[in-house]
Amino acid sequence: MNIIFAITVIFIERKNPTTTIAWLMALVFLPALGFILYLFFGQSFYRDRMFNVKKEDDDKLTEILESQKKELFIHDVPGGRPISDAYKRMMLMLMESNKAPVTTGNSVRVFVDGNEKFNALIDAIREAKDHIHMEYYILKDDEIGNEVFAALSERAQSGVTVRFLGDGLGSAGPRKSFYQPFLNAGGKLAFFFPSLVNISHPRLNYRNHRKIAIIDGKTGFIGGFNIGDDYLSRVSKWAPWRDTAIQVTGHAVLAMQIRFFLDWNYASKKDRIDYDIRYFPDDQAPEDFWVPMQIVSGGPDTYWNPIKESYLKLITLATQSVYIQTPYFIPDESILDALRMAALSGIDVRIMIPAKPDHIFVYWAGYSYIEQLLDAGVRAYTYDTGFIHAKTIVVDEIAASVGSANWDVRSFRLNFETNAIIYDQETARELKEHFLKDLNVCSELTAERFATLPMKIKIKQSISRLFSPLL
Repeated sequence: MNIIFAITVIFIERKNPTTTIAWLMALVFLPALGFILYLFFGQSFYRDRMFNVKKEDDDKLTEILESQKKELFIHDVPGGRPISDAYKRMMLMLMESNKAPVTTGNSVRVFVDGNEKFNALIDAIREAKDHIHMEYYILKDDEIGNEVFAALSERAQSGVTVRFLGDGLGSAGPRKSFYQPFLNAGGKLAFFFPSLVNISHPRLNYRNHRKIAIIDGKTGFIGGFNIGDDYLSRVSKWAPWRDTAIQVTGHAVLAMQIRFFLDWNYASKKDRIDYDIRYFPDDQAPEDFWVPMQIVSGGPDTYWNPIKESYLKLITLATQSVYIQTPYFIPDESILDALRMAALSGIDVRIMIPAKPDHIFVYWAGYSYIEQLLDAGVRAYTYDTGFIHAKTIVVDEIAASVGSANWDVRSFRLNFETNAIIYDQETARELKEHFLKDLNVCSELTAERFATLPMKIKIKQSISRLFSPLL
């Protein structure tokens, strides 16, 4: 069986060479365990068949994008605030690679505390008049999970169309009884790729890692918070929990709506959503709503890696600073090179990761990559109070990204992710201020600190790094 899978890895799946070598090592040196790991994490030869179904929906964006491409360099982005040609080029890149339209007429509210985020989300749910669309990777049967679903059930009972899309693995915890009041009220429920239920696809890859909520097509939430008490600092092991999400009011919500349609129509077998005008209200944005934004999604169904490429583009556009927060840092060579070159160019590059691990191999592998960047002048920190789960980058107080994608191979290639790319100085400045405030509870990772690590820790780092393409 190992030989068969080795042949599959080399000749059929045509993975990245580094990933191929890592899997071959696992199959050769861990014969039984390597087979099991590959069965659950590695094989991907059904990918094209599984995700080509989305092509029909993706094609609906083409006409809109072609119009925007022609206008982008003829006029300034609407709103009267100039955007440099460099960032317009980034907008164009994401239109071409990800069919991500540029929207203006937006306002943004930043959340770094789970209590504030979920208070705002539940308030928005209770005010919904027509529909509520939500998709979250993790949903737990705990205090906040029950509170959210009680609000959803009440709205469904009142005649609002409510759909919830969970991931087949991340949201597998709640029992059927948890969902029954919601279903009895008329709520609609679907699960994305329930691989552990369908024994023919026993994979832990291809998870829907997105965290999106759309209320009446006018208000949207996107970021790193899942639905669970730990995300509100109610679990002592991880408290206080530090994350980042944004509430968007305006035209970018329509792009989030399309993302939800694509995912729901793939996952739901009985309730396909049509592109009805009710889901895309054509409201005029107030004059003070301006923030330009693109909603960018990536996953195994994209030929390129648009989220990774958006990170790379932001790094290369920096002239003063690049501040990154991520719970998992396993970059590929292109990200490493971009960060190293930015730091060597005199740009203030800083990375913040957790001080405590929730995935031990990922944690130690990340340490090894951090150490590699220190010689180039990159500064790195561990968040010592609680757990940091934010997935952000902010550049020069000009642009930023907030979403679900970590800085690792899994988010770049294996999971379905969605980020908001924000081209707004005020929002970027606010996110930078949060980063600088977080430094007060951080410790810097220096070369001297790495030199004092015990030998057993260094061995853990080396072994974990060896398998980092698989993590």
